[in-house]
Amino acid sequence: MSETLVDSAAIARLSTAAGDFEARLDALLAWEGVSDAEIQRRVDDILGGVRARGDSALVEYSNRFDRLDVSSMAELTLDAERLEQAFTGLPEEQRAALSKAAERIRAYHERQKPESWAFTEADGTVLGQQVTALDRAGIYVPGGKAAYPSSVLMNAIPAHVAGVREIVMVVPTPDGVLNELVLAAAHLAGVDHVFTIGGAQAVAALAYGTETVPRVDKIVGPGNIYVATAKRAVFGQVGIDMIAGPSEILVVSDGGTAPDWLAMDLFSQAEHDEDAQALLVSWDVSHLDAVEASIERLLPTLERESIVRESLSRRGALIHCRDRDEAVRLINRIAPEHLELSMADPEALLPEVRHAGAIFMGRYTAEALGDYCAGPNHVLPTSGTARFSSPLGVYDFQKRSSIINCSREGASELGRVASILARGESLTAHARSAEYRIQK
Repeated sequence: MSETLVDSAAIARLSTAAGDFEARLDALLAWEGVSDAEIQRRVDDILGGVRARGDSALVEYSNRFDRLDVSSMAELTLDAERLEQAFTGLPEEQRAALSKAAERIRAYHERQKPESWAFTEADGTVLGQQVTALDRAGIYVPGGKAAYPSSVLMNAIPAHVAGVREIVMVVPTPDGVLNELVLAAAHLAGVDHVFTIGGAQAVAALAYGTETVPRVDKIVGPGNIYVATAKRAVFGQVGIDMIAGPSEILVVSDGGTAPDWLAMDLFSQAEHDEDAQALLVSWDVSHLDAVEASIERLLPTLERESIVRESLSRRGALIHCRDRDEAVRLINRIAPEHLELSMADPEALLPEVRHAGAIFMGRYTAEALGDYCAGPNHVLPTSGTARFSSPLGVYDFQKRSSIINCSREGASELGRVASILARGESLTAHARSAEYRIQK
């Protein structure tokens, strides 16, 4: 293909040299998943209903939105025995794979655990920080278009490692269909309570509590636009991890990776849903041609072809850049959820990458490995929020308290400083409180 790039039937072709590149890139990246006024109104109604009517509202909304026919929360509650039954009933191959993934995720997150610390100053004053876990965490696990046992592990295991006392999981079961892998993962990850509810009503139940669902301190886990909107609305009542947008991947290739591999890497994110984003950047235009040919050839072989095709046509692109340095600038501008550095020397590029949720290094590190079993968390910042956010981790389930223990001499010395500053702010009670401790 010539340097004048055109759009194919499957995916757009962009060039940083084109005059309209900036506008086209802006259009591709634009995403605001919680701005629809009608969705906000519906979510507000649901939140208000659950807050006012508790369990009865959960039953009503579950019947309406998930096409169920239940009369009480008892029918939407799963006990520990049911979770264990799901785990032991799995085929051996699935049970072993799930256990291996859980083992790796736990081992990685064990290394994240921060420690409390303190130091003593010369006059005997002790300063420090105490790290404590949340009492209760709520985990939202998506259901509907796909089931995500991996999300159970990625959300619950860090909470367990952090020392959270009680883990509450909600998962929608449209048409009453239970996913045994999801339940088995909950057993393996040490989840304490499972409720088969979803959507904004599940977020409301976790945030406010009902007769059956205990109120939590923080809600984590991705969901659809109703879940994202509800999480934003209840923030303040509870903590949340992030407002998750559609899944994203940005692949940067030096031209040496097999085109079929890269096409399938792009598909792996595009198959999540029609709003997912898959981008490939390279300074080798013939390599982009080869990847495009692979996309066209492999796309009809996918089980979720229609979803992938829609995703690629709406939000996907093959981007030709001038050189490696321009590729780095694009990485940091896009701030992708998943970044694949599919090149011979990814370590050389790594120090220049400032904004990315997770970075997959080298030709052999498919993003899909991170989704399931590599170890690092797959709950990642989306929609450019990697500029200021981090992957979900142990630290999201802990909080820090400052420790100040003044000696007699320390209180006297600090009292003089505090007095001057407090009187400068005209806060005389502050000043006098400090002055009482000053030694004459």
